[in-house]
Amino acid sequence: MRLAIFDFDGTLTKKDSFIEFLIFTHGGLTATVKSFILLPVIIGYLFKTVPNWKLKEYFLKSFYKGWPLDRFNQAAQRYAAGHLAKLVRDAAYERLRWHKDSGHKVVVVSASPVNYLHPWCEKESLELLATELEIHDNRLTGKISGNNCHGEEKIRRIKETYSLSGFDYIYSYGDSPGDLPLKGISNEFHYKPFRGSGPGQPPAKK
Repeated sequence: MRLAIFDFDGTLTKKDSFIEFLIFTHGGLTATVKSFILLPVIIGYLFKTVPNWKLKEYFLKSFYKGWPLDRFNQAAQRYAAGHLAKLVRDAAYERLRWHKDSGHKVVVVSASPVNYLHPWCEKESLELLATELEIHDNRLTGKISGNNCHGEEKIRRIKETYSLSGFDYIYSYGDSPGDLPLKGISNEFHYKPFRGSGPGQPPAKK
């Protein structure tokens, strides 16, 4: 049995799916205004004084705090059904399908919210580990439930879910420093493998 681990944003996709989701739910103008208000936090993140999870919570609070869970999930379903597939890189999708056709177990491990990734992964018959959002009285609090599925948390989730010793070969694909820990558990690690025009740069098929 072989395991293929894919980061989602920037690896499988051409754009950040969370930013696109903000635009989808609020419109371009409102999303821009709200993001501008958060500019000091964004700058803090760029200068590494604000951690990744905290930046995400600032956005979640600004855009979705108090939303009923049903409203949020309905928006997530619509986004997954009508928009998410358009963000996926052709070369990345081709490689993903090759793993599936080869009988490998394929899992998407992402810091983005599980709410809109799950419908897409379910449609594609992929397993998923992603960030959960905190809910109180059936409404979003604007906080993350547990830890943001980023960096070393990705490794913790993977090891918690899968017995890695049961796989005779592990592939992984990522595009950011938060994906580099995957290299430590993989026989074959590919960094930004699907960039560029045309067919991209798919790794050798082993």
